[in-house]
Amino acid sequence: MNRRTALKQMALGLGASLTQLAHGQRPDKGLAGERAVVNGNREFATDLYGQLRDNRGNLFFSPYSISTALAMTYAGALGQTADEMAKALHFTLDRSHLSAAFATLAANTKSLGKKSGCELFLGNALWGQHGYHFLPDFLNQVRKNFDASVNEVDFVGHAEEARHTINTWVEKQTKEKIKDLLPSGVLTPDTRLVLTNAIYFKSTWQSPFNQKTTREEAFTLAPQEKIQVPMMHRSADFGYVDGGSFDALDLPYAGKELSMTIFLPKKVDGLAEFEKTVTSGKLVEWLSQLKSSRVDVALPKFKMMVACNLKQALSRMGMASAFGRGADFSGMTGSRDLFLSEVVHKAQVDVQEEGTEAAAATGVVMERLSLSPSVRTFRADHPFVFVIRDRRLNSILFMGRLIDPRG
Repeated sequence: MNRRTALKQMALGLGASLTQLAHGQRPDKGLAGERAVVNGNREFATDLYGQLRDNRGNLFFSPYSISTALAMTYAGALGQTADEMAKALHFTLDRSHLSAAFATLAANTKSLGKKSGCELFLGNALWGQHGYHFLPDFLNQVRKNFDASVNEVDFVGHAEEARHTINTWVEKQTKEKIKDLLPSGVLTPDTRLVLTNAIYFKSTWQSPFNQKTTREEAFTLAPQEKIQVPMMHRSADFGYVDGGSFDALDLPYAGKELSMTIFLPKKVDGLAEFEKTVTSGKLVEWLSQLKSSRVDVALPKFKMMVACNLKQALSRMGMASAFGRGADFSGMTGSRDLFLSEVVHKAQVDVQEEGTEAAAATGVVMERLSLSPSVRTFRADHPFVFVIRDRRLNSILFMGRLIDPRG
């Protein structure tokens, strides 16, 4: 290669790097993997929302928490179980690159929190049955790529004590916002592994609402049903888009690295219709259309706690085999002895004039497969023949019969 050709290639490489930087990208291999995980998580988020939207009342969950907990589980899945999980969770990378990409995403997410001055904590942990054999490769992978602590508890003899230990860890990770993640009875003597993820976020608004302007105003629950709630007010420049059937508003948090984006149907009873249009692609499209505009904002103060069991939703999304006798998590133990029994999730959000506090946690509960689906009876209550043998070679050492046990 001559010098002119080398300089040309260097210039092309530099130009590509500058183009990436101009679009807020970094010219490194880790970025592609991280983006693949982010895109997949977004697809998963909208798919899961579609499964949960028919539930009554408020809905709030952390797709990041759920996806991360299931990604740790996926690290030990093989065969059809792994294929189904990858499809449902929108994992497009191979196993090693996926885990590394989750590690990159977690590190960058934590860095983002520090950069913006908000509180943003992420935590992972594994809780395995004391003395149960888990493959070193599996444990090392979740330690390395998910920064997960590996702990031993006794589900067999002290399931309630183990539940208390895990719930206490979750409370600590979420500053006591998520309590009793694992409800009573969810752990049994057959439980062998619980994988947990916790996330906590707290930040002030970039432009806080003035408490003096908050006043009781009407909030429409349905066309003929209204209630009075504390409504916050703020007039400032915000990202905004008129989407035709809805308006979208982007409220940035301090540092402008994170924000809350609100999609408001124009019809007071238009939520259900709007929810049907929400897809990952549409979200990306709508967010790209946000433009700075002067907006008078009225937003209710609100606080909610939502708990849900995701077993049925995840099964409907295509990973049914993970919850049944056909589950293959042999990448965890070397044998197909585990299946998912529950995936529980709990999330809380509190929106006030100063900012937002939110927390969520996910628990993936794995049980041992029972190897005796039917029970046979053997009653030696009449004369019989017997042998004493060498099992290795089937050599008969003794042979006899019993007619009368009295001798």
